Amino acid sequence: MDILLWMIFAFLIFQRLGELALADRNRKWMLERGAIESGQGHYFLFVLLHTLFFLCLMGEFLWTTYVFTAFFYLAFSAFIILQALRVWCIQSLGKRWNTRILVLPDEAPIRKGIYRYIKHPNYVIVFFELLIIPLLFHAYMTAVVFPFFHLLILAVRIPAEEQALEKRV
Repeated sequence: MDILLWMIFAFLIFQRLGELALADRNRKWMLERGAIESGQGHYFLFVLLHTLFFLCLMGEFLWTTYVFTAFFYLAFSAFIILQALRVWCIQSLGKRWNTRILVLPDEAPIRKGIYRYIKHPNYVIVFFELLIIPLLFHAYMTAVVFPFFHLLILAVRIPAEEQALEKRV
């Protein structure tokens, strides 16, 4: 079971690093087309949150005794669903997907794919990831603390994003 958990952890690290590289490419593409960036002042909070999340996840996993239970399969199934939804978010936004707030003036927000059904799906997915991923690792303190911190950051992020979208025209 240990090897599977290490593989999941490695997958997550590589996934997040790949997403950061994709976001950087998309950011450059959008800026070349006149995108306006806002919310830079709180962006470091996302970086800090996710860095501390992985450190705490690993620390708690190594600190506790892991006992495999059937609950793992339920949590792993939820994890797989969340990963599929995450990919759907990225595909729906295409080159406009980013970890930053970037708005192309005179272009309407995308309302296709998952964005047809919910306004900020990626934030919802990340909330549930911050809850489910620690459960895979029996990192229960991490599962309680980080979704809460995510909500605190979203209290700043979503209004900043909404304000940026309103100013686009």
